[in-house]
Amino acid sequence: MNADPQRILDGLDPEQRQVALALEGPVVVLAGAGTGKTRAMTHRIAYGVATGAFDPAAVLALTFTTRAAGELRERLRALGVARVQARTFHSAALRQAQYFWPQAYGSDLPPVADRRIALVADALRRDRLTPDTTLLRDVAGEISWAKVSNVAPGEYAALAPARHREVNGVAPDQVGRVMAHYEAVKAARGVIDVDDILLCTAGMLAEHADIAAQVRRAYRHFVVDEYQDVSPLQQALLDLWRGGTDELCVVGDPAQTIHSFAGAQASFLTGFTARHPDATRIELVRDYRSTPQVVALANAVMVGHGPSVGLRAQRPSGPEPVFAGAASEASEAGTVAAWLAALHATGVPWPEMAVLYRIHAQSPAFESALTDAGIPFATRGSEGFFERAEVRIALRALAAAGKATPDEAPDAVLRTALAGLGFTTEPPAGQGGARERWESWSALAGLGDDLVRARPEARVADLLAVLDARARAQHAPAGQGVTLSSLHAAKGLEWDAVAITGAHEGSLPFALATTPAEVSEERRLFYVGLTRAREHLHVSWSATRSGGGQRRSASRFLDGLVSVVSASSAAPSAASGNRGRLRRGSAMAASCRVCGRGLTSGAERKLGRHTGCASTYDEATWEALRAWRADEADAASLPAFVVLTDATLMAVAERMPGSLGELSEIAGIGRTKLDRYGEGLLGVLAEHR
Repeated sequence: MNADPQRILDGLDPEQRQVALALEGPVVVLAGAGTGKTRAMTHRIAYGVATGAFDPAAVLALTFTTRAAGELRERLRALGVARVQARTFHSAALRQAQYFWPQAYGSDLPPVADRRIALVADALRRDRLTPDTTLLRDVAGEISWAKVSNVAPGEYAALAPARHREVNGVAPDQVGRVMAHYEAVKAARGVIDVDDILLCTAGMLAEHADIAAQVRRAYRHFVVDEYQDVSPLQQALLDLWRGGTDELCVVGDPAQTIHSFAGAQASFLTGFTARHPDATRIELVRDYRSTPQVVALANAVMVGHGPSVGLRAQRPSGPEPVFAGAASEASEAGTVAAWLAALHATGVPWPEMAVLYRIHAQSPAFESALTDAGIPFATRGSEGFFERAEVRIALRALAAAGKATPDEAPDAVLRTALAGLGFTTEPPAGQGGARERWESWSALAGLGDDLVRARPEARVADLLAVLDARARAQHAPAGQGVTLSSLHAAKGLEWDAVAITGAHEGSLPFALATTPAEVSEERRLFYVGLTRAREHLHVSWSATRSGGGQRRSASRFLDGLVSVVSASSAAPSAASGNRGRLRRGSAMAASCRVCGRGLTSGAERKLGRHTGCASTYDEATWEALRAWRADEADAASLPAFVVLTDATLMAVAERMPGSLGELSEIAGIGRTKLDRYGEGLLGVLAEHR
């Protein structure tokens, strides 16, 4: 034994301890965001090894990224366990295939192709298609999806419409033919691709019972992390590895299923107990990452919208999330930059902040705003806006067009140049590279519109100078500035402060999400973004792209969660001179009753004043209300903030409402809380009036 079993259990919360003690499978662990799933997994393995239940060399822990596998190994070593195999699915499969392939087929496993894109290009040419960068990326992604979803080339055309699969500009039957050509190109070159690693290993184990038996003798206990992201091919391989054993522990969060487009199927997680009726089911619910305010919002987003774990915050209370509508994307970006700067002034380091958006084409407004504010930043998961291939091509076309028509309006010249590259006013159908290229060009055209709006006399040379200055702006090296990232790329990460931007219809949910399943996945993506924040959270949206034109409303995901008007009425055009009529509770309507300046946070709007401005409550009343809240919380076995937050309770103490009607006017006291707590609150106030 490598360690004292009891010491391994010390420090685990009750649910994590349940996981560690559940040494006989099957076991399914539903682990909410920030609940310590890696800690529970590694302590389960370590406890099994320490008690002699597990042979460390017979444990195979599977995950999806090399980074996650490395973290598992490091934590296990820290617990005194060094011989457990912690690998990605691909790494484990490749190791087995390379070892057993000669025994099975009398030759070495074919090498894995270094450049998959080159193979796709040859396949496209065989079907007389031009392999431009966008088409290459889209078709390569579709080939990968088909492989992990067990869809053969000959089946693709029939299955694609029902699966909502589409490659822009290429008919489904032609995509199927290209897939067949791709397989022929690989065979001719004697190579396999990354997805073939899983297919080859699965096929080998299915065809050779003797090899499958050797693998099953080697590995007798399986642990799978991020199980909600398993594809049909990975599940098939896992079943082949296990054979008839039920010594399987899977860990995942159905609310963080955001990779269905790539073949992930959360049904393997949500349907685990149906396939394994005798399974032990454990929920990890204690969120150690985020404040009660962040957790409450994240929980509310998912209530009634599919399977999820109801998180219980373990951190001290923090600031209320900030909700902010804006007239334009530039205004929204400026507000976010100001929020980040204010937090930095209070001591929050730049690397502990992130700005998250739905797609990378939304980043230029924030890159510009942060540059203007002198805030260092680095993009994650994509190059900076001006470094993208389609943007560089467009700028070269603009420069050439500008030489021919130097005195024309720059916005018109830019749009003409973009049209020559294939840009249209309507976006292409389907997701993928074509859509991303269109979004980039649309954003670039918007920058031209912004310049002309601000400087009607500007010419092409002026636009090129502005864009060049943006491109040359010194961005921070990774890890030294604010992170700019898509929501997808942010999964698995966390920061002290997170700004979720573009929370309006067309962005969240994305315009191409049309089916109920697709909209549900967009909601889960929003949830993933919310749960990246430890303490400070800012959710924003804009009524229009540039202050005019078609209006858009705040995301449906915010319905019932924050008292806001639609962005279309919350952010009227500045040119109209009409400030608009805003409902009580709007993020843009409230002002401080002490100093008259605008209020920004939810807590300030509840109080009706800035937290730094003078308060008017009576200390005895405040303490009596806190005591009443503690009694209510104890009686219901709830945290105190679930009854009423500090900000709401302080607003009650300051306003001293004398009736249920007056009490209902306080933000944070809706119909349910009014019915449940109204009379008790009024009774406390009556004693201290």
